[in-house]
Amino acid sequence: MSGRLLRLVCTAAMAAGALLAPVPALAVPEPVPSATRSPSEPSAAEEPSTVEEPSVAALLTDLQRLYREAERATETYDATAGRLKRQRAEVRRLDGQLVRARLSLHERRGALGRLARQQYQSSSGISPYVQLLLARDPQHALEQGHVIRQLALERAETVGRLVGGERRAGGLARAARAALDEQLTLAEQQKRDRDAVRERLREVEELLATLSTEQLAELAELERGEVAGKQREFITSGALSADRKPSGEGERALRQAVAQLGKPYEWGAEGPASFDCSGLTSQAWEEAGRPIPRTSQEQWARLPHIPLAELRPGDLVVYFPEATHVALYLGDGMVVQAPRPGAKVKVSPIAANPVLGAVRPDPDGEPLRRYTPPKLPADATAGPDGGYSLATEPTEPTKSTESAAPGGYAPASEPR
Repeated sequence: MSGRLLRLVCTAAMAAGALLAPVPALAVPEPVPSATRSPSEPSAAEEPSTVEEPSVAALLTDLQRLYREAERATETYDATAGRLKRQRAEVRRLDGQLVRARLSLHERRGALGRLARQQYQSSSGISPYVQLLLARDPQHALEQGHVIRQLALERAETVGRLVGGERRAGGLARAARAALDEQLTLAEQQKRDRDAVRERLREVEELLATLSTEQLAELAELERGEVAGKQREFITSGALSADRKPSGEGERALRQAVAQLGKPYEWGAEGPASFDCSGLTSQAWEEAGRPIPRTSQEQWARLPHIPLAELRPGDLVVYFPEATHVALYLGDGMVVQAPRPGAKVKVSPIAANPVLGAVRPDPDGEPLRRYTPPKLPADATAGPDGGYSLATEPTEPTKSTESAAPGGYAPASEPR
């Protein structure tokens, strides 16, 4: 091997040995112990929080959204409760008819037995022709035969009535069973609807529980400002005309509603100690002698609509696209209403909530010639105006929680 080739081989071997030699590990700096780290120095895993608290306007929007969701569940509950009430009345009616039908059936069976015994006792088993030939007194035989035939006719009629009574009793029994099954189904539906409302109200309570006293006060102030602005827009729009006089029934309904001022709102309540929005309106008109549907949605659907420009005291003002809130028109752009949980029956601006329209329970009522508006207490307008219509299950009257937080924002008590 030449010297040049030998040198090349040695150089290559030395390079390969250098590449294959183990490389010493690089030193990794140890983490600084927490005891020696500066308190103001963040750790590598820590990042500054970027979550911002929601604004008061956003909180108000969330509250209104939650209340509106509860409204929809509430209207479903109220409708089911009304159907259940009517179904229970139907079950009682059918049960009463069934009892009377069975008593009548028992009496007819007794009458049929008596007729059968009379006919048996009056019959000798011999044909009427032979009896007439052998009788000492043919006239008596003829009269006896007439009695037997009459008894037979009465028996046939009684049998016919008995058969008809059995059929009617059977039909009533089947109808009563079906009505009871429907009642049980509605009762189960009512429980589900009630649970849905409770869940929505629980969400409201959880949100309110996170707010400070200052935030609650700001919410109330923001809501008052919004209502005042909407009322100015509504009045200046010319939607309302000059005040009109109520009918006799309308005046009685309005005075009945005014008499409830200061009583607590309670979902599903129809008085006399507490009310929800449609409970107040329906009871006021019932006391005036004109019963109307129970829920705000039924009132909107079944009562005659009128233009806002024709509003007169006692008419009903319906709110929100789903017709989930209602109040009685007082006059001068004001209404009497039961606003929401935590509030009391009060006088509010007509524009406190988005107006859907108006209905008149007594379209045939003539306006009074003379009318003096009812006198209002000094605190008639105190409290929150926003109504979110939580009409639900009636319970025993509970103490109002309006004083628990400014503006009437307070957790709604769960029905017992």
